[in-house]
Amino acid sequence: MPNNMRAVGTLFVARLFVANLLVASLFFGCLCATLSGAPASAFPDRPIRLLVSFPPGGSTDAMARMVQPGVERLLGQPLVIENRPGAGGLIAIDAVAKSAPDGYVIGLGGTAALGSNAAFQVTTQQATAQNAPAQQTTTQEVRKDVAPVTGLAGSAFILAAPTSFQGKSVRDLIALAKARPDLSLGHGGNGTLMHLTAEMFNQMAGIRLALVPYRGMAPVVTDLIGGHMSFGIIDPPAGMAAIEAGAIKALAVTSTKRVVRLPDIPTVAESGVPDFESNGSFGIVAPAGTPADVIATLNAAFVKVLNDPEIVRRIRDVGAEPLAMTPAEFGVFVEAEARRWLKVTAAGASPK
Repeated sequence: MPNNMRAVGTLFVARLFVANLLVASLFFGCLCATLSGAPASAFPDRPIRLLVSFPPGGSTDAMARMVQPGVERLLGQPLVIENRPGAGGLIAIDAVAKSAPDGYVIGLGGTAALGSNAAFQVTTQQATAQNAPAQQTTTQEVRKDVAPVTGLAGSAFILAAPTSFQGKSVRDLIALAKARPDLSLGHGGNGTLMHLTAEMFNQMAGIRLALVPYRGMAPVVTDLIGGHMSFGIIDPPAGMAAIEAGAIKALAVTSTKRVVRLPDIPTVAESGVPDFESNGSFGIVAPAGTPADVIATLNAAFVKVLNDPEIVRRIRDVGAEPLAMTPAEFGVFVEAEARRWLKVTAAGASPK
């Protein structure tokens, strides 16, 4: 065989050997990566479940569905909303806490479920065991089982009445309540911030309306429209349409300033109960132990949507305000709320 033919044959065999070696290296490299548990793709690579603490038709559910399309677009995966109402919002949050810490199950809860219910639990412990140290650890327990992602939205509550109520103000309500011990005040569920707000109103107004729990805001509004409840603590997203249609009466708002869409409705503080203030808020959490980069990815998506001018407009149109926060900011916010509401529960609120 000529020398040049031998050279060509040798070169071909060498190239074939190198090619086979590269294929083998790639195969064993992939095999090693698989066996070592290396991630095959970045988060998220499948749908994410968002457990909402209240039933469909309420303000919390409405806010979830308002941001859902934008979050899905940014994450590139479906955000599947599941309503898990009950126990003042704790059922949904408990389910989140017990989920795998991988970011694929997250929760939307009110600050009551994230912090104020802890206040209820501590007050109960103190009443039964005089466990004073429990109060000192309350805010540490708030984030024990869940990790903060971001705030979502917040709003004042509205003290409302059926159209059959002859009075026009909080002062009229207080006068009637002092003369009629059979009157009641509906709220969005035991352990919720609406429950705490109703209790604080009783305390600061010096009255004793019977507190009646509902499974969310929407049923309270329905019973006020039908005249089946004396008064109610509701929020603007759930009650604005009924108020503007004249189906129920708004007596006062619980914030320190009047609500933009209800400029003629005074605050409770303006109406004879000085220093009264309560604002509802809710946000997104993940299971404790969720990796920081996963939390950051979720936070970035929700915050970007909450800063979208159209979403801001829609949230404000229902009487609420967006609450975009960093995870650390939301964690501090929840702790501060828990400390604040401890004062109310210690003064006589009951989780029952």
